[in-house]
Amino acid sequence: MMLFNDTDLFTAGTRGKINFDLPDAEVRLVDGFIPKDFADEIYAELLNNTPWREYQMEIYDKTVTAPRMIAWYEDKHNPGADQDGLDWTPTLLQIKARVEQETSLNFNSVLLNLYRDGRDGVSWHSDREHTIGQNPTIASVTFGETRLFRLRHKSKKDQKQIEIPLHHGSFLLMVGTTNTFWQHEVPKTARQVLPRINLTFRIARRA
Repeated sequence: MMLFNDTDLFTAGTRGKINFDLPDAEVRLVDGFIPKDFADEIYAELLNNTPWREYQMEIYDKTVTAPRMIAWYEDKHNPGADQDGLDWTPTLLQIKARVEQETSLNFNSVLLNLYRDGRDGVSWHSDREHTIGQNPTIASVTFGETRLFRLRHKSKKDQKQIEIPLHHGSFLLMVGTTNTFWQHEVPKTARQVLPRINLTFRIARRA
């Protein structure tokens, strides 16, 4: 829970809409995608009312607790979906509608990540394709503390890493072959930072 009005400290980005010129990738950033007043409300709602849980992950043949918390929502009628899973909330459906309007796509699932402080992060990876298919579309919305989002090409070592600060209310879209040819991370930081909540909307396909 928030012990004080954290949202007063969050900043919205000012870069507007950017389509990044990258090889083998299609990446779009929209700063201010969710207006700050609305983003403040969403942040408080998600932080305090989401059934956050820890989860285990495999790293170098070891099982460890991931340095973040998650929640997964998916349409119950989607083939292979957990029928006892979480039901979409009105807030999530509002955000989903905005994302679908921006992308002209229909998403059937969303992964929520809670980065509680600078000790939470996610290391270099590409999203697993066994549930989202090859060359997936991933639409990401951020609330809370600004954290860096980094991209690196898997094979073109002369290609510079890309750093994108994801601000309160920002939107990031990765489509085409981005997930096939690039990895991404949210690095940990020694700075004192407030929580960050990130929603990644997906089209889950298990067949």
